[in-house]
Amino acid sequence: MQVRRDMIDPELRRRGALLGRVLAARSEEQLRRGMSVPGAVDTWLRARVPRGLTRTEEHVTRPDGSTLRLFVYRSATARPDAAPGLLWIHGGGYASGAPEYEAAGLRPLISGSGAVVVTPAYRLSTEAPYPAALDDCYAALLWLRDNAARLGVRSDQIAVAGASAGGGLTAATTLYARDRGEVGVAFQMPIYPMIDDRGDNESTRDNDAPIWDAVTNRSAWRMYLGDLAGTDDVPAYAAPARATDLAGLPPTLTYVGDIEAFRDETVRYVEDLRAAGVPVEFRLFPGAYHGFDAIVPKAAVSVAARAFRDQWFGYAVRTYVAPQP
Repeated sequence: MQVRRDMIDPELRRRGALLGRVLAARSEEQLRRGMSVPGAVDTWLRARVPRGLTRTEEHVTRPDGSTLRLFVYRSATARPDAAPGLLWIHGGGYASGAPEYEAAGLRPLISGSGAVVVTPAYRLSTEAPYPAALDDCYAALLWLRDNAARLGVRSDQIAVAGASAGGGLTAATTLYARDRGEVGVAFQMPIYPMIDDRGDNESTRDNDAPIWDAVTNRSAWRMYLGDLAGTDDVPAYAAPARATDLAGLPPTLTYVGDIEAFRDETVRYVEDLRAAGVPVEFRLFPGAYHGFDAIVPKAAVSVAARAFRDQWFGYAVRTYVAPQP
């Protein structure tokens, strides 16, 4: 899909053009070199705890003896003993990012519901390909289940959410949890999720929108899938758009921009969920490219998207439960 300037929401154009010149059409080598955050910025982002929240660090030992770091965010004032628990998975094309970078976006979810948020520093594709990230996210979900009482979390109200690659890992983690039967997930929010490695739909093919285009998408998937890339052996746990049975997945919220590469795969995922009997709330935001709500947060379309997310999250907390097995 070729994206003309007039197709982009006017409030998103300037920043999209600026970032697009830096981020567009990245090869695998460029992704490895260019997706890291400058040292001073990285240090500031990792140290920053949004006002009104507290952060603690926890650790999970992986089967190989290495350590998975988890961060727990919660209200600095409220200490409910029956809070919703949210596993938030950060984005970054599976190749970059850190849980601390997205902390500010968690504040509305926490302040509106008292939620306790656990967010893992999962292994990136630059460190290890699939299934390393999924293994880490699922380990974090089990840790949240096992520590619910200590955290003041309702054991029957554990949810999973994230955006972009975090949305892809959200969809993969809930699918894996359904099939393993070890942990109940009350609801999920895979926001503009990265879930289809094939790239053979209209919105992804030849997409040249700002921020995340078709070339970058192919490179990121090759890095994440490793030796599986380009084969018919890619499992649905790596690319959830390949799943053929979505029955029994938790109630879902998602949204996506109508000019971004992930539009069609998100729409298809929504249609397949609904066909499987899963309750879904979905919106398509006109003129919006990938990550618009974070990149231009004050734009009207971004404000509307976050309001849609936050209002549904409140509804889901009041409505959906999933007892633990």
